[in-house]
Amino acid sequence: MTARIVTERADHQIPYATSCRALGMSESWFYKHQDRPPTPAEARRGDLDTAIRRVFKAHDSTYGSPRITDELRDEGWTVGENTVAARMKTLGLQAKTVKKGRNLTRPDKTTPKFDDLVRRLFNPEQPDQIWCGDITEIKTWEKKLYVATVIDLYSRRLIGWAIGERHSSELVCDALRMAYTVRGGDIDGVIFHTDRGSEYTSGAFSELCRDLGVTQSMGRVGSALDNAVAESFFATFKTELIYRRVLATARHARREIVDWFDRYNRVRKHSHCGNTAPLTYEEATTVNTPRAA
Repeated sequence: MTARIVTERADHQIPYATSCRALGMSESWFYKHQDRPPTPAEARRGDLDTAIRRVFKAHDSTYGSPRITDELRDEGWTVGENTVAARMKTLGLQAKTVKKGRNLTRPDKTTPKFDDLVRRLFNPEQPDQIWCGDITEIKTWEKKLYVATVIDLYSRRLIGWAIGERHSSELVCDALRMAYTVRGGDIDGVIFHTDRGSEYTSGAFSELCRDLGVTQSMGRVGSALDNAVAESFFATFKTELIYRRVLATARHARREIVDWFDRYNRVRKHSHCGNTAPLTYEEATTVNTPRAA
């Protein structure tokens, strides 16, 4: 308890007398015990609090207790998630929560539609069997930007993306071309699942899919759950980056977005991947494993 009072004084400049009154403790008792050596339990709790603060800060205040627990276990700590959650509450550490964004889907009733070949089964057995994609809007002080993505559902790895000033068929085509390049130019038979936005039903995008051997799949209009992984990715992206930054210029926004994408693939723990990063998971589980047609 004395350590907590000292911590509040150091971190928040709360006087000892104020903390003692709030905790129903006499000041004389506090000063009597302040200089005694901490017990082993108190010392471990202090070390744990320090480690929790460090991991929380290292991941830009975006990790909750499950990911922080996994990170601490990777470092050699033997600690439970409930303990970490309780300490985070005591320390006043709370990860950012997901906000619901505006839907940019604008169906074009004159263009062909494609059947839903995925039907909310988002866990293929190998990479390059099912991809998903979507578009979102990013506001800067200078102008709006739009981001298109391609995610491999096997590892949740972001394998393609494009940033532009218009949400257009060209943008989603550029994202798909990047994914094609990242996968080494062999994606014949991949199912690409999206919503029914006009960019994805456009002739240019459908033609590119045919040229690359990609089979299109689409969820129902107005059903975000039919493309839940793509929706979830953008919710996380905005919560962990966009809502936490002042994006003054388009150039600044592009740099921040690309940096976050790289961190997402290489560093950020993902529950789908056993709390490893998507790239780590993919590399660990697909060594010498041929892709199914």
